[in-house]
Amino acid sequence: METFIGSVAGIVSTICWMPQTIRTWRTKHTKDLSLSTNLLVFVSVALWLVYGVMLEAWPMVIANAIALALVGSIIVAKLKFG
Repeated sequence: METFIGSVAGIVSTICWMPQTIRTWRTKHTKDLSLSTNLLVFVSVALWLVYGVMLEAWPMVIANAIALALVGSIIVAKLKFG
C-alpha cells in the first residue's frame, strides 16, 4: 500500500510541472516566472531525489528525477529567454 500511495503522489507531483514546462517552451515567455523560486524548487527536488535513492524508494526516485528535469528545463528557459 505504501508503494501505491508513493507512486500516485509521485505521478501527481510530477504531472503538475508539465503544463508550466510546456507553456514556457511554447511561448518563450518567462518574465512572470521567478528564477529564485524555481531554483529553490530545483534544490528541494534534488534533495528528495537523493533521499529517495538513500531509502531505495524507487517511486520517489523516478518521480523526482522527472520533476528535476522539468524544473531544470524551466530554469534553462528562464535564463535563455529572460
